[in-house]
Amino acid sequence: MDTIFKIDLQQRLQQAGEIAIELGCGQAKTNGRIGIDRVDLSSVDIVTDLEHGLAFFPDESVDSVHAYHFLEHVENLQLLLRDIHRVCKPNGRVLLRVPHFSNPYFYSDYTHRRFFGLYSFEYFAGEQKRFNRRIPNFYSDFHFITRELKLVFYSQWLGRKFPRKAAQLIFNLNSWWQEFYEENFCYILPCSEIFAILQPDKSHG
Repeated sequence: MDTIFKIDLQQRLQQAGEIAIELGCGQAKTNGRIGIDRVDLSSVDIVTDLEHGLAFFPDESVDSVHAYHFLEHVENLQLLLRDIHRVCKPNGRVLLRVPHFSNPYFYSDYTHRRFFGLYSFEYFAGEQKRFNRRIPNFYSDFHFITRELKLVFYSQWLGRKFPRKAAQLIFNLNSWWQEFYEENFCYILPCSEIFAILQPDKSHG
């Protein structure tokens, strides 16, 4: 599909202030961000198929990238993450929310393409120190630093909210508890999603 620009992107990039983009924003774009989506909604600033990346952004032109419940819909994740790495400034941040693989609602959405777990983004990490398990990082020629990673538990049912919030507090005490949870309890008490903050490691491509 052709890319449709509903804003003057070059002018926007030259303006003072933070450049923040929101991928797969739909109708819920946060004010001040550049919304990018395949569907031409009123809140979308750039209509494009993100399976082809972000070629319309120059290198190191973006301060923050936000993708909330979008990456699970992407077929070519590595291509998109490579372009996110490219367009981010060295101190840029990538804020992500993705469904955890134990989330039973994940399977109901036929547009979901992939699962995510504690280690998913570690495959794109350089030197790994977060977890005890060692993850191979030689599949990609670019790397991110994981600044934050949390297991998120919630429920739409009132009586189940408190115990899930308690589980969230306990299992996010440190990385040991996170690994212990995913190995032993994820199918007993399913996790809703993963929240991650990544920073591009420009020293590795």
